[in-house]
Amino acid sequence: QVQLVESGGGLVQAGGSLRLSCAASGRTFSSYAMGWFRQAPGKEREFVAVINWSGSNTYYADSVKGRFTISRDNAKNTVYLQMNSLKPEDTAGYYCAASRLLLPRVVEDFGSWGQGTQVTVSS
Repeated sequence: QVQLVESGGGLVQAGGSLRLSCAASGRTFSSYAMGWFRQAPGKEREFVAVINWSGSNTYYADSVKGRFTISRDNAKNTVYLQMNSLKPEDTAGYYCAASRLLLPRVVEDFGSWGQGTQVTVSS
């Protein structure tokens, strides 16, 4: 298990940018694939992006492709989500998660979760 703490959320106008960070505890961070999910009120948690253990492979939801970038720094035990050209429909709680699988994309494939950070995009 790895403990995860997200930060970087906030209120931003449409078209703006935010960078989320997720700090992980433990010495095995580099062995995990890391993902970002989001959940809006009344909706199910949905996949946003995932990065493999080395950072060499990534995958994005169609809704964020070309606007969001996931990256990681294994020396700092941190994964990032750079969000550009934000839209009101990006408003949600954003959660990072860790998985032992190669490049998972569903909630059930992630075993460790952070507490989330809120992103609100105003129109």
